[in-house]
Amino acid sequence: MSYFIDVAYDHLNKRDEELCGDNVEIIRNEDSVIIVLADGLGSGVKANILATLTTKIAATMLREGASIYETVKTISNTLPVCNVRKLAYSTFTIIKVKSNGKVYVAEYDNPPYFLVKKKKINETKKINIEIEGKVIKESNFELNEGDLLTIVSDGVVHAGVGGTLNLGWQWENVAEYLEGISTNKKSSKNISNELLGVCNNLYANRPGDDTTVVAVKVRNPEIINLFTGPPEDNNMDKEVVINLMRSKGKKIVCGGTASKIVARELGAELEVNMDSMVVDVPPTATIKGIDLATEGVLTLSKTVEKIKVFIDPSTNTNSNIIFNNKDGASILVDHLLNNCTHLNLWVGKAINPAHQNPDLPIDLSIKLKVVDELVMLMERLGKKVKVNYI
Repeated sequence: MSYFIDVAYDHLNKRDEELCGDNVEIIRNEDSVIIVLADGLGSGVKANILATLTTKIAATMLREGASIYETVKTISNTLPVCNVRKLAYSTFTIIKVKSNGKVYVAEYDNPPYFLVKKKKINETKKINIEIEGKVIKESNFELNEGDLLTIVSDGVVHAGVGGTLNLGWQWENVAEYLEGISTNKKSSKNISNELLGVCNNLYANRPGDDTTVVAVKVRNPEIINLFTGPPEDNNMDKEVVINLMRSKGKKIVCGGTASKIVARELGAELEVNMDSMVVDVPPTATIKGIDLATEGVLTLSKTVEKIKVFIDPSTNTNSNIIFNNKDGASILVDHLLNNCTHLNLWVGKAINPAHQNPDLPIDLSIKLKVVDELVMLMERLGKKVKVNYI
């Protein structure tokens, strides 16, 4: 079976530093995902450069088919050992996850990964190999639907050291926490975001080290088809609705005109849900056969705003504020972040005089700019997005 590999990461900079000394590189191929987490020696600009070099070298070489031996050898020759501290300039964890769930991990001096299966931490067999004087821990295992694989930099297991916790947040404590959230948090972004939020709290919002979390979940594909805006040619209305309804996955309509088109073509009633209206978001509607119907530009703009807040770890916003499930934007955000791996957008190009100056080119319309921003955010979250302009 072919799974969707849901990968997300978040990081905190060490206090008073503008750049993070950790770096993550994610490369998606047709049948696999390569993830590299590197922790540069020290902090700030120097550490960031070292970590970035490590991730770029490793990800690029592995994507081109190089072996782990060739990759580590190249990294070693590029980033030699520090003569003063006798430490490697960068530590790293490399993961390759295939779409069938098979996983390969190579670890060098980073904290051990966390593998949670059915709410329990699992131990895997690791083999030590030596490359260029470096001891690399290799392991192979399989992920099934719902399993969680998490890798972290040492800022996570040091969180709170000398402050809220004398010895920091130990590996075992992090493992126990991940066991608790592995099943009730569906998406990887929820997990990386929440774990990093706990670390930030333990650091009293002043991280003593660069802190990074990468979460990997294996999920069955979940498709959302979102139709917004009337087609440029109104003779296409029927065909668009037929194609929308034939598509696999959930159906969402954003926009009053688009909702009327769908209701008309389906021969269904369009009922407005006034109790869903809040100050800055218009009400939703109900159409038989459609999972969610909302207003257009205002709701999509608010959706984009909420996603931006969610993916920025520095905001430290309670997720209940984002996912209150009362207004159209919150419900749409919940669908897109938690119940979506593939997003198919059906974007009508008809000009709406209420949204723009008709003298401006169509590509400058507010609607299309909001859609472009949504696409960018969803791709940043690792979702597969396809846009159909109609």
